[in-house]
Amino acid sequence: MKYGYARVSTGDQKHDLQVDALQKAGCEEITTEVMSGAKSLAKRDDLLSRLVEGDELVVWRLDRLGRSTLDVLERLEDLQRRGIRFITLEGSFDTQTAMGKAMLTIMA
Repeated sequence: MKYGYARVSTGDQKHDLQVDALQKAGCEEITTEVMSGAKSLAKRDDLLSRLVEGDELVVWRLDRLGRSTLDVLERLEDLQRRGIRFITLEGSFDTQTAMGKAMLTIMA
């Protein structure tokens, strides 16, 4: 199944652009969250815990996945280990392509 995750940092911001892009990308379920990256991302963590091998997780940009570089890298490593495809819409990062795997290795 293809899941989308959209996050904004404050209640003044809107998810609209992210959600529209995730819908166009074919996400069947989209989780939205309003939370500063410095705090716990409970909805993200719940979504990640439900993903199984063969699922896909799509985000608008790589920085939407986590609170820090280390947090993002840990999430990416976990997704890869569990056989879950990760895609960003902006920047075209895809862990199932050769370039995406190379980028993941470089980032790690």
